Amino acid sequence: MIIHEVKANNRQACFQIKTRREEFSFPFIKLRLVPSSTNRITDVYVDREAGKQAITYVLQSGDEDTVHLDDFLHYNRDPDYVRELTLYNLTAHAVDLVKRSQLPKRELARKLKTSPAQVYRLLDPTNYTKTIDQMVRLLACLDCTVEVRVSESTDGTDELRDIRCRSGS
Repeated sequence: MIIHEVKANNRQACFQIKTRREEFSFPFIKLRLVPSSTNRITDVYVDREAGKQAITYVLQSGDEDTVHLDDFLHYNRDPDYVRELTLYNLTAHAVDLVKRSQLPKRELARKLKTSPAQVYRLLDPTNYTKTIDQMVRLLACLDCTVEVRVSESTDGTDELRDIRCRSGS
């Protein structure tokens, strides 16, 4: 996903971006360099050096900072972003467990009733076509229990959902 357009909305004190899919906002108060009435934003643009996946803003003082698209997605709790981050975390745990275990990938494939190629796809952190269900099954074959804790955010500052992987019984 790339950012097509960005604007600073001083009335709402936020940046607003447009992607092909939808629009997102990000409040100034969450920035590392927070603008003030004496140090306003003089320029904001889609950063081509970051592959159009970030914006850069410049303050009157000359200080500048970059905000990545992931920060917008995280703040707005984009469902696709949350899913991909969950898959990435599960994959990272699985890769770590496979490295530590003595279980060959062919044995994992046999336990999962699939091909070794599919096991390699499940262990690929850049593959987002897999499902969370497939990752839970893989982790179960690695003698791991997956616990998912869901909690409601009261102030919007909580981190993304906590996923833990416990080895052994």
